[in-house]
Amino acid sequence: MSSYVILGTAGHIDHGKSALVLALTGTDPDRLKEEKERGITIDLGFADLSYADGLKVGIIDVPGHERLIKNMLAGAGGIDIVLMVIAADEGIMPQSREHLDICNLLKVKKGIIALTKSDLVEEDWTELVRDEVENFVKDTFLEGADIIAVSSKTGHNLDVLKEKIKSLAKSVESKSESGIFRLPVDRIFTLKGFGTVVTGTAHSGSVSVDDTVEVLPKGIRTKVRGLQSHGKDIQKALAGQRVAMNLQGVAKEDIDRGDVVSIPDKLKTTYFIDADLEMLKNAPISRLKNRSLVHFHTGTTELTGRIIMYDKDELKPGDRAFCQIRFKEPVTVMAGDRYIIRRFSPLMTIGGGEILDVSPRRRKKDDRLKDLETFEQGSLMDKLLTKIMQSGLNGITPSEISGWIKVETPSLQSAVQKLVNNNQLILCEERLIHGERYNEFISRVISSLNDFHTSHPLKPGMTKETLRAIFKGLDPRIFEILLSGIREITVEKDIVRLTSFSISLSDGKKALKDKILKALDQAAFQPPSRDELAKTVSINSQEAGELLKIMATEKSLVRINDSIYIPSDKYRIMMDGLQKFFSTKPEMTVGEFRDLLGTSRKYALPFLEHLDSNKITLRVGEIRKFLKK
Repeated sequence: MSSYVILGTAGHIDHGKSALVLALTGTDPDRLKEEKERGITIDLGFADLSYADGLKVGIIDVPGHERLIKNMLAGAGGIDIVLMVIAADEGIMPQSREHLDICNLLKVKKGIIALTKSDLVEEDWTELVRDEVENFVKDTFLEGADIIAVSSKTGHNLDVLKEKIKSLAKSVESKSESGIFRLPVDRIFTLKGFGTVVTGTAHSGSVSVDDTVEVLPKGIRTKVRGLQSHGKDIQKALAGQRVAMNLQGVAKEDIDRGDVVSIPDKLKTTYFIDADLEMLKNAPISRLKNRSLVHFHTGTTELTGRIIMYDKDELKPGDRAFCQIRFKEPVTVMAGDRYIIRRFSPLMTIGGGEILDVSPRRRKKDDRLKDLETFEQGSLMDKLLTKIMQSGLNGITPSEISGWIKVETPSLQSAVQKLVNNNQLILCEERLIHGERYNEFISRVISSLNDFHTSHPLKPGMTKETLRAIFKGLDPRIFEILLSGIREITVEKDIVRLTSFSISLSDGKKALKDKILKALDQAAFQPPSRDELAKTVSINSQEAGELLKIMATEKSLVRINDSIYIPSDKYRIMMDGLQKFFSTKPEMTVGEFRDLLGTSRKYALPFLEHLDSNKITLRVGEIRKFLKK
């Protein structure tokens, strides 16, 4: 049983919804002066129905006029139970039908039907209306619901209705506090001495006084100064409660109905969503064409959207399709939220459905339809695997996943952990990557290296940068981590090669290596440049460069810079000489280094630059200090 249940009224104008709420609770939900003067509900009204056992039912009273359906929709999004109100003296009317259609599309599961104004008609007439209502709600969530004839004026059956509401409310499943806190704003006002207050029904999670919250899609960060529910101050607001929230340092003009108050950095705003769309069987249009403009309603939000159908050119009453809805203004929603669409002009409810993806990526039509089928019908694990597959090698964080889909946090965490344990997901830098994407990465790396080794048999391997360029858009940190996990490769500084690869030289190439080593050995600390060396052994500069790199990899040579290499034994002589020199003196000039090696300044300078760059020596002005003890 849930301790916090929201009941919403529904029904045609002047069928006595507000009067019934007043009779049940003692609170008049019509708060506006114009409502009092005209005797009709214009905007949402609120009241509480309390029971002795502590159960509290928050009541949202909605307007019944056809021109105020958008206000009705703003209140319908968070209800657990609907109280369908039909006047016994008039029976079923146009907004009775439209409100029932809306509740069906929003997947409201429970409800009661009140036949109001029963004091104005004979009992036989009431029974005729009852029969009409039973037929009216057939094949809807209200089929089989209690139908109670009441009178707000005389009090007839009000106690019976209260008990029926109590019984139904106790059957409402408790909402978990573990999800992301979301409160779609339905009312904004100011209180003297307090500032801006917003109200709404908490759809999920919890929030406490002094918590930092974010108002989306505007991105306003603020603090909760105070909370109220059912007219009483509270320290913590829970999912399912009607909540009044006093926000710190925010002007009333900064917030609009339709904004969502949530925990910072959890929910994302979007300009387009993927969804399934169901047209009403009795939709008041012959067809909905592709790319039509519609009024889109979800939570307390109303936007103009354009319908882009994926697999059809038009929809007729009763048809279904996958579609994308594109907006000019941002919206804050989650996969799993319900929505309603209304005809652009004249305003009439024509359909609705479930939001399937709030961050759809461009992909082939067939893939998109397959993904949407999974989002609509698949298990939670299937949905997670599909979404994470779409995110590619960069993956997606668990936090982003939690803000994407409307699922309780423990269930989400459990599903993710099972997928990681089964190696269907890889956790990398706190990002989730699909196992198939990772395997594709491994295969492509190995294939690319194999091709490179075949085309460049004398090169030790491929540079990381060249390899990463194959994976466009891949985060460098993710690339490094993914690369480090491939057992079939070896990474040496900036060079990547297959572990099984080794440079295989012909006898002729081996003879050239010997000539190069001999020439460099004879030159000692006045080594010829790469180009000069190429001429000495009668090969081109590129081939000389490849052989020099191979010899450096094999440790027979040490690279000083791109053009200068010296034999490894000569390098050791240089290092021994440095050690001995600095054992007696703290500083060395260029001239002293030149004399130490028995070379010229032309060669001494590149040797010193090499020593500096490798943090063996430190240049201070024109002298060097020894760092490597």
